[in-house]
Amino acid sequence: MALGYLALVLHAHLPFVRHPESDYVLEEEWLYEAITETYIPLLRVFRDLKKDGVEFKITMSLTPTLVSMLKDELLQHRYDQYLQKLEQLILKEVISNQNNGHLKYLAEYYEQEFAQIRQIWDESERDLVSAFKTFQDSNNLDIVTCGATHGYLPLMKMYPNAVKAQIEVACDHYHDNFGQFPKGIWLPECAYYQGLEDILASAGLRYFITDGHGLIHGNPVPRFGTYAPIFTPRGVAVFGRDSESSQQVWSSEIGYPGDPVYREFYKDLGWEADYEYIKPYIMPNGQRKNVGIKYYKITDRTCSLSEKGLYDPYWAKEKAAEHAGNFLFNRIQQVKHLAGVMGREPIVVSPYDAELYGHWWYEGPQFLDFLCRKIWFDQETIVMTTLGEYLQNHPTQQVATPAQSSWGYKGYHEFWLNESNSWIYPHLHKAIEKMTELAQRNPESELELRALNQAGRELLLAQSSDWAFIMHTGTMVDYAVKRTKNHLLRFNRLYEEIKNGDINGDWLLKLEIMDDIFPDFDYQVYR
Repeated sequence: MALGYLALVLHAHLPFVRHPESDYVLEEEWLYEAITETYIPLLRVFRDLKKDGVEFKITMSLTPTLVSMLKDELLQHRYDQYLQKLEQLILKEVISNQNNGHLKYLAEYYEQEFAQIRQIWDESERDLVSAFKTFQDSNNLDIVTCGATHGYLPLMKMYPNAVKAQIEVACDHYHDNFGQFPKGIWLPECAYYQGLEDILASAGLRYFITDGHGLIHGNPVPRFGTYAPIFTPRGVAVFGRDSESSQQVWSSEIGYPGDPVYREFYKDLGWEADYEYIKPYIMPNGQRKNVGIKYYKITDRTCSLSEKGLYDPYWAKEKAAEHAGNFLFNRIQQVKHLAGVMGREPIVVSPYDAELYGHWWYEGPQFLDFLCRKIWFDQETIVMTTLGEYLQNHPTQQVATPAQSSWGYKGYHEFWLNESNSWIYPHLHKAIEKMTELAQRNPESELELRALNQAGRELLLAQSSDWAFIMHTGTMVDYAVKRTKNHLLRFNRLYEEIKNGDINGDWLLKLEIMDDIFPDFDYQVYR
């Protein structure tokens, strides 16, 4: 009998970035990079594990914005063009590095990698959502939802109908894409406030995740800390993040991704190659960008980019296997200790951004592959489980109310509410009040109904926590500010036109084409 459980949780999320009005917008490549470096590599890991009889268990969120983009035909077509350019570039690299020894080896390695990406992309018929659903159907993945547009829920708690809209739209969208309603939710930024569970319960959701201190400071204090879920008085279960296992991966000081043999993220061919050579593969305006081909390893965190050594995929893979073994060893020791102290089987919940695995940490998918295999073949102390499966098998837990919390800086709301982004909230709150007013209307025409629904979409898109996050990190700030302002301006114009009975049908149609998320959205969700 196993002594405890490990629940790996991957949060796959990107903000809704889609610009049919433009031939090229750099931020659309966030999706294309994630498909190439995270989503398809994860699908490859899952496929190979199943083929080899490894019954892995992973909980994974696919947020409504990400699902919408992955299902979008325009973005699928543009990704196909993105991948074709990568294939063309790496073929040139193989030819131009024929006499360069190690660079030839790396170019040929990438050529094989991109060929495998292409194969999975084509075999899935461009539908990665259905590809992930296959593993949910085989009980290997527990796919959960998230807020409709990843809105930061504690900062709209004074407007319960706005929180309800984020949750209900997400659940309906999940049903449309997965054929059933979700049982679990990854709260955006793991941000919880007391009373949120009432809205979750009303939507039929059974469990969510908080940061560890959300449980540790619960009322009453949970007897088993983060190593067992609690039930809120409304019956919704809460799982807490384990800090020990998280630190081994996340920590900038001791985390695995910083190992010297792993691939260096910040030294990319798009910035290194001769300008005329690389020009067809960078931005149309001639500005350089990352192209996704990286020939160097981290080497030493203190050395400059010019001092980095050449990357070797073989030794990086060996290191990923070593780190997977170390992670498993530590979890076994942790579970043995906890089982002795608790007198019952602990569950260690280890949640991460999915994009860490592959995009930021190139070897991350290999690490997961090795970890799942080692758990399956090499030990009997722990078993993998999903959060939903664990609750099915352990229906009795302590009743408590978690504390307000998030997994952001300092554990609360400061990252999303500070001097860099606080200006957005008065505008967002005023828009919620206006949308609540619009929700009471009974439209007199099909045009007015369309305008009401589009107003709700624009508000949801403006609420994305990603924009406040980006404003605070200081990267791509202009884009985040522009997106926030544009959605609010569009919402306010729609509001005025609806109120004045003077809706511009041509302009509305343009909005429906540009911001076409949630085609079945119903404005009455704000009532």
